[in-house]
Amino acid sequence: MIDTLLVLNTGSSSLKFQIFEDETLDVLMSGKVTGIGDTPQMRAKLPGGQETQTSLPQTTDHGSALSAVMDLIGGHDHAWRAAAVVHRVVHGGPDFTEPVVVTPEVMRRLEALIPLAPLHQPHNLAGITASARLASGAPDIACFDTSFHAGHDRLTTSFALPMDVRDRGIRRYGFHGLSYEWISQVLARDYPDIHEGRVVVGHLGNGASLCALKCGVSVDTTMSMTALDGIPMGTRSGSIDPGAVLYMLHDLKLGVEAVQDILYERSGLKGLSGISNDVEALLSSSDPQAAFALEYFALRTAQYAAIMAVSMGGIDAFVFTGGIGEHAAPIRAAILERLRFLGDFKALVIPTDEERVMAMHAKKLLRAAA
Repeated sequence: MIDTLLVLNTGSSSLKFQIFEDETLDVLMSGKVTGIGDTPQMRAKLPGGQETQTSLPQTTDHGSALSAVMDLIGGHDHAWRAAAVVHRVVHGGPDFTEPVVVTPEVMRRLEALIPLAPLHQPHNLAGITASARLASGAPDIACFDTSFHAGHDRLTTSFALPMDVRDRGIRRYGFHGLSYEWISQVLARDYPDIHEGRVVVGHLGNGASLCALKCGVSVDTTMSMTALDGIPMGTRSGSIDPGAVLYMLHDLKLGVEAVQDILYERSGLKGLSGISNDVEALLSSSDPQAAFALEYFALRTAQYAAIMAVSMGGIDAFVFTGGIGEHAAPIRAAILERLRFLGDFKALVIPTDEERVMAMHAKKLLRAAA
């Protein structure tokens, strides 16, 4: 019998999974379900190295997607026993600054954070509920995207709001922490001189943010109380004048749900271009609005990178990661061109590996509890 860690990364329309051998953290099997709610497909790399792809019913939701994943795993089980099921949870709020074993009380507190991450938190928690049913007996462990930023100074976490409002939890948290933690580890291992310096990391994808790493520690980041703030994203607006939100609500009378839909689902690259939130599609388009959207994205990312540099007193390197950061060379070049005034600094592309970070945390937590 081989003890394993099943790591689940549940998104709004996707479910990624990896099975790690518990001791060595070797990947035994991996895959993902994409297009949940539209045209779901399941792709996987099997233990022998061969790859498989399967279409799933259009009615597939996150629960049935996980059921399909578990069936696939069961069909290729090499005497595996799940020591734990490990889940990415976007928002840990002020209290969850380390991975935890999920209990009914933990679930209740995480459900209370759904308004702060409405695109992600419900699906993260749905994955926990489904795995508790399908992989009974194995503990569920939650790892949080906010944890890596938990040590920020009050100057970084505070909004310029009255104390009585701030005391009710209105503050900056930051996200993509699992990705930034991996980048910090890779820098420490492969680029120790850079790790000890001042690094801006851009996790650029459909969700996008920047992080200021000083000696490998997060000191600032562009997302704040929710995963809506900061640089523009695939369909999310990024930072916007709060007065514009009030105007949409009070003067345009759009209603809270309509404004939420605009800010989360209809803005960003999709809203700017009127075409798509897919960078590859925008790069290949001859529509001037596509070019405008990409130029806007590069400009705002560079502007926020300069803010991150201020938080560290300079910049020694810029690391690109995430789908756009890793694969869209023209976007990287456009961002770096706008940062030339900051002087010489290194530019690196490092693939992220959130699932491995989660497996490492789970292994440490299980060993401490043994």
